[in-house]
Amino acid sequence: MIQKAADFIQNSEGNYVSKQAAISERSVGMKIYEEPIFGFGSADDGYFIEFKDPSVIGEHFLAPREWLPGARTVVSFFLPFSEAVRKGNLEDAAWPSEGWLHGRIEGQAFLNQLCAFLRSELIDTGYNSLAPSLDGRFWSKAAYNADTPHPGASFTSNWSERHAAFVCGLGTFGLSKGLITAKGIAGRFGSVITELYLPPDPRGYDEVYGYCTMCGSCVKNCPVRAISLEEGKKHPVCSRFLDRTSEKYKPRYGCGKCQVGVPCEAGIPEKPAAGEQAGF
Repeated sequence: MIQKAADFIQNSEGNYVSKQAAISERSVGMKIYEEPIFGFGSADDGYFIEFKDPSVIGEHFLAPREWLPGARTVVSFFLPFSEAVRKGNLEDAAWPSEGWLHGRIEGQAFLNQLCAFLRSELIDTGYNSLAPSLDGRFWSKAAYNADTPHPGASFTSNWSERHAAFVCGLGTFGLSKGLITAKGIAGRFGSVITELYLPPDPRGYDEVYGYCTMCGSCVKNCPVRAISLEEGKKHPVCSRFLDRTSEKYKPRYGCGKCQVGVPCEAGIPEKPAAGEQAGF
């Protein structure tokens, strides 16, 4: 499965910015993702029930067996953004780069293709499988909106790729609420739930923020000060800025400043030496 995914990413035209989609000539042919990393978790892992706690996600979160009654394994993967996408987003401290905008929109479209590919491969092998983010029951929303089917929920969804990745051993959360993996925080996550049994990967951490050093780099990078050492990320502030980028770059949007130019950009940051003070 891992090799097929790597081959799919390497050889698919969808992983490169096409001339038709490119914002400008400088983006044509830009590679969006590098090779993925995978993690496997038990569909019965206790964390999936804990996520239903209102202090974590909420009752609206659907556990793997609620998506697929015969589920045995959750397959999670992280697609790290290419160096071109990451480095390009350092050029302007206020607004997202062309590469980052492509990574957010065309990159998500390609990630969906990979989810569908993996789901089909598993089904063809004889194991019923689904990708929650591609399922008709999936929903997500930003701010409170009384006119939606879920008026009491905000900045949430009924399946979280980051939380699934945490369960599957891929990494821990950072101050910016992204997930820090062995290949960093700059990238995107996907998952498939399957009836195939695969041994769960051990988690190399015990704490939700185990890999984050609380260094404060993401705090400094945020153009609208939506992150603080004391409170972490303030979703409404971040969301309002994303709305501004949507107006400026329509039909694309994005930011990602908290994921580049930081110690966790492309790997797990080193912990401060004994006696050193984390922060900025």
